[in-house]
Amino acid sequence: MTITEIGRQAKEVTGIIGIIGSAKKEEGLKAAAAALLEGEAEILSANQDDVIKATAAGMSQGLIDRLELTPKRIEDMAEGLLAVAALEDPVGEVISMKMRPNGLTIGQKRVPLGVVGIIYEARPNVTADAFGLCFKSGNAVILKGGSDALESNKAIVKWLRTGLSRAGLPENILQLITDTDREKTKEFMRLREYVDVLIPRGGAGLIKSVVDNSTIPVIETGTGNCHIFVDQSADFDMALDIIFNAKTQRIGVCNACESLLVHRAVAERFLPLLNQRLSTKSVEVRADQEACKLVKDFVPATEEDWGTEYLDYIVSLKLVDSVEEAISHINRYNTKHSEAIITNDYNNAQKFLNEIDAAAVYVNASTRFTDGYEFGFGAEIGISTQKLHARGPMGLKELTTTKYIIYGNGQIRP
Repeated sequence: MTITEIGRQAKEVTGIIGIIGSAKKEEGLKAAAAALLEGEAEILSANQDDVIKATAAGMSQGLIDRLELTPKRIEDMAEGLLAVAALEDPVGEVISMKMRPNGLTIGQKRVPLGVVGIIYEARPNVTADAFGLCFKSGNAVILKGGSDALESNKAIVKWLRTGLSRAGLPENILQLITDTDREKTKEFMRLREYVDVLIPRGGAGLIKSVVDNSTIPVIETGTGNCHIFVDQSADFDMALDIIFNAKTQRIGVCNACESLLVHRAVAERFLPLLNQRLSTKSVEVRADQEACKLVKDFVPATEEDWGTEYLDYIVSLKLVDSVEEAISHINRYNTKHSEAIITNDYNNAQKFLNEIDAAAVYVNASTRFTDGYEFGFGAEIGISTQKLHARGPMGLKELTTTKYIIYGNGQIRP
C-alpha cells in the first residue's frame, strides 16, 4: 500500500471517529487492551527478534532498554489504554460562551485535530500509547516507528486493530507504515493533503529531520538534557535518593538526569557520598577540574559534556557558587525538558521555579516524573519542549483544537 493510500484511508475515517461518542471510544479502548494481552506471546516473540537484531548491530544498552518488552511492560501498555478509557473525553467540551451586544452568542468548542502522524524510534510502547490518546481524542493516527522495532510494532498494531474490529470500529483508525525506506518517510512528512499534524518522538537527529523536511505542521517533542542542582541547604539523603533515581532507574528515557550541579559550599562533604552511591551502578561522573580534585574516581569533563544527553550510565557534574549561576548554566545548556533543585531554601526554590526555562521544573523531586501517566493523563504522546499549542507531557487536550460556534437569531452585519 502506498503512503498516499494510507493517508487517504486515515482521512476517510475521521468523519466516523470524530463523532462516535465517549461510550464507544471506551468500548474500543477496552477491546484493544484485552487484545494486547491476548496477543502477548506473539508480541514478545516479535520483540525478541528485534532485540536480537539490535544487539547484533551494536545498539547501546540504553536504547536496548527502550526497545525491549516484557510481560510487565505489555501489561502496563494495556493498563495505559484502560486508564485513557477512564479519562474525561475532551471532544465536544464548550470552553466559553459569551453574548455580544448584537445578540450573537459566540463560544469555543473542543474538536479533534483530524489525522495525527507520529514518527518515532525504537520504543514499541509508544505504539499503544499513541493509539490510545489519538483515538480517545477523536483522531485517526498513522504511525512510522523505527526499523529496529518493526516486528514489535507490526505485532502490537495487529492486535490493537483486532480490538478495534471486535468493537465494531474501523481498523484504519490506526495504521502503521512498514516500509523502512527513508524516502518513504520523507514522503510521509509531506502528506499535507491528508495529515493534519506530525509529531516526532525520538533523538535530536530525528526531530531535526522532521522539522527540516515536513510540510505538515510539527509539534516538537524534545530530547532531555535534564539537570539536578544540589543547593547548599539541600538535605543530603534526599539529594542522593533523587539523583540515584533520576539517573539510574531507567537510563534510556528523556526524563533521566544527565547533568548535575552542586553548590561549591557543600561539595567537599557531598561529592564523596555521591560517588559512593553512583558507583553501585557504575555510573561514570564527568566533572569539572575542581570536582575531580575532590574525588579521584571522577573523569574530567569537556565542554561538550555540558550539553550531552547520554542515555547511558554517565552524568556530567559542575560546581557552582550560587543558585543564580546554576540557573544560568542550565538555561544555556538544557533542552527545555525537565530541571530540578534540591533545597530547603524557599527563596531559592521560588527563584529556580520562576527563572528556569523548561517544560517541567521540580523542587525536591526526581525529573523521572515528567510523564503523562504520572501527571494523570493516562499516557502521553510525548514531551513537548516547544512553546506553541502544547508544552510538557501531551495528553488528550493537547491532541485537540477548537472551533468557534456562533448562535444567532437573524443578525446581519451592517
